[in-house]
Amino acid sequence: MLDYFELNAAGEPAALMLWLHGLGADGRDLEPVAEMLALAQVRHVFPHAPVRPVTINRGLAMRAWFDIAAADLRWQEDRAGILESARQVQELASALRGESGLPVVLAGFSQGAVVSLAAASLGVPGLRGVAALSGYVPEFLRPALAGLQTRVFMAHGEQDEVVPYVLGRAGCDALKEGGLEVEWRGYAMPHAICRQEIGDLAGWLAGLLGRA
Repeated sequence: MLDYFELNAAGEPAALMLWLHGLGADGRDLEPVAEMLALAQVRHVFPHAPVRPVTINRGLAMRAWFDIAAADLRWQEDRAGILESARQVQELASALRGESGLPVVLAGFSQGAVVSLAAASLGVPGLRGVAALSGYVPEFLRPALAGLQTRVFMAHGEQDEVVPYVLGRAGCDALKEGGLEVEWRGYAMPHAICRQEIGDLAGWLAGLLGRA
């Protein structure tokens, strides 16, 4: 099972949220974002991706949810790597949810956004929603996500130089065409997370977790 650390809720938790970091980072990278949400009744869990060689970075080993072959993310999608990580996230979420019975939210940045969506497509017990930040939807994953009964928050920087804005938006459109309920937000920023985005995410989560 994936290694992880967590931030406990203040008092009795009402939801479980798993955060998946981006390429070359680790779970600690998204801890400040979770803290800024100021949702006291959420138990935040931060898994660490395995260390693996990454082709685009000259084969250097680093924490990565899957391999990236080139700057064009649509070229040689690492389907096996994405699904392997998705199964690991599914396993962790299922185990943690089994202990608590809490509703689950998956959230990820960049690579973590891709794997969050892939894990949702495999089926996560108690899944209430997915927050995909500065990510995209691989072509092979789109049919598996069609008709998924979960809500999605997608946010992206309009000056993103790593995952182009148009690629993120195309993924949003594909999910909507597949029948998913998606809230899309764009921001004047590069490949990053901004304060306004965190506020919008907090509002979406409050509405999501307040629904029956």
